[in-house]
Amino acid sequence: MKKIIIGETDLEVAPINLGGNVFGWTLNEKQSFDILDAFTAEGFNYIDTADMYSYWVDGGAGGQSETILGQWMKSRGNRKDVILATKVGGQTGVHPVDTSKKHILESVDKSLQRLQTDYIDLYYTHFDDEKTPVEETLEAYDDIIKAGKVRYIAASNIAPERLVASFEASEKYGLPKYQALQPHYNLVERAGYESTYAPLAEQYNLSVFPYWSLASGFLTGKYRSKDDLKKSVRGADVEKYLTDKGLSILQALDAVSKRYNSTPATVALAWLLEQPHIAAPIVSATSERQLQTLFDAPKLTLDSEDLKLLDTASK
Repeated sequence: MKKIIIGETDLEVAPINLGGNVFGWTLNEKQSFDILDAFTAEGFNYIDTADMYSYWVDGGAGGQSETILGQWMKSRGNRKDVILATKVGGQTGVHPVDTSKKHILESVDKSLQRLQTDYIDLYYTHFDDEKTPVEETLEAYDDIIKAGKVRYIAASNIAPERLVASFEASEKYGLPKYQALQPHYNLVERAGYESTYAPLAEQYNLSVFPYWSLASGFLTGKYRSKDDLKKSVRGADVEKYLTDKGLSILQALDAVSKRYNSTPATVALAWLLEQPHIAAPIVSATSERQLQTLFDAPKLTLDSEDLKLLDTASK
């Protein structure tokens, strides 16, 4: 399987990024282990989590996902085979969004302990408190990179102007530079990323790992009416997509997936992989059937006719 190098790093990842937000939430430890085993057995190596996952289960500090991942890597003895991304700064039940140096230095040690590892491959600023000076955040990353706790850094929910300021501070003060971007981007959510963040990905040579790649499951095609919203715990999140535009996107996905004897979800991920700078969509899975959808995406090459149909429906 063809691997992608993240930004200006030496991290090589397969073109699907497994989302760990379901570990310790909709999947227990054994179910999580089964998904992780099947994912890596297929040759994929990139796993994404965050220190805040899944604080909403009990309203606490989070850490459930990292803990399960740590147990899994220890039991399998495969830490060296995994590219591991986690995040810092997000709100939990015990603290607000926080990108201060103090919080980062405390949080990274807690993440390492839960993950049962000495280092994190890619460490994200998950959310930005928009009050901590960007150079303070980057100085914290500089400290933990020099200590060997983190290899590279990346950015997720950061306003464009703060992202630009971060790159300027990296250049001015010789501080670590963000190597990847994790934005909200999929066939039904295009405008924000394409108009604002795609130019920055180009300018700063960022590898892009979109989250909510399947629009909380809407792009699987299983939600086509309000009655369908009861099918899962995420149903309420997709009601906003039940519009003329959303349904026309599903029709286009149906047409393309029928042509290839595929599924709407696989086609939606294949479309993402055709977009500039997209390295690996982030997708979670809770069953082997859902995993197969992910496995099939990098094997599906869409032609210009397919892309035009999807672009027209989703613009």
